[in-house]
Amino acid sequence: MLGLPKSTELNKPLPKTAIYTKFQMNAAEKAKIDADISRIVIVNEVSAAKLNLTPGESVQAFFVLQVMLKRKEFSEKTLITLSKLIPQNMVLLLEYDGQAKMAVYHTRLLQTPWRDPADLTLTIKGLTMDAVWENVIVQVGNIRMQTGNTLDHQIAIDEQRAKLEKEIARLEKLAWAEKQPKKKFEIAQKINEIRRKLVNVNEGI
Repeated sequence: MLGLPKSTELNKPLPKTAIYTKFQMNAAEKAKIDADISRIVIVNEVSAAKLNLTPGESVQAFFVLQVMLKRKEFSEKTLITLSKLIPQNMVLLLEYDGQAKMAVYHTRLLQTPWRDPADLTLTIKGLTMDAVWENVIVQVGNIRMQTGNTLDHQIAIDEQRAKLEKEIARLEKLAWAEKQPKKKFEIAQKINEIRRKLVNVNEGI
């Protein structure tokens, strides 16, 4: 699955009831997971031993969990809760109605677009498990690392850029609908101010 080595395959069901019991979840917390998830299977254990790599200082392995969803428009909070509860590095392979996407939680939830399951692959890159895991996060989040940035810093920059671009789009729509020249001008000034911030973000200032 995902083009990972056969030696990493597990195919071990992870009953939701086991998660509920282990983490002593209340009825409301259980209901949120039940609303989105029908079944979870641990499909891969990618470890240093199985890949003949050097163990990392903080990462020795990661797991791929196949998560069968009940709805396509799932709550991201459900996946974040699941990722925080289980004390392992995990890639979530989400599946619904013949489509699939990958998700991983690292400071925030990173996701690929929905695709045909056959088109989803995960490339193992790196000489240590720390490097392999960082590259997994980069792949899933489609992160373009800029020279000198750490992964966490790059994710924060990308998040800030996305927020600024969203705000520009919102204001441009507002300006288009505005009839009063004075208000239109004020909105245009705000747009230019945000664009200057966006330039600074893109240049790493």
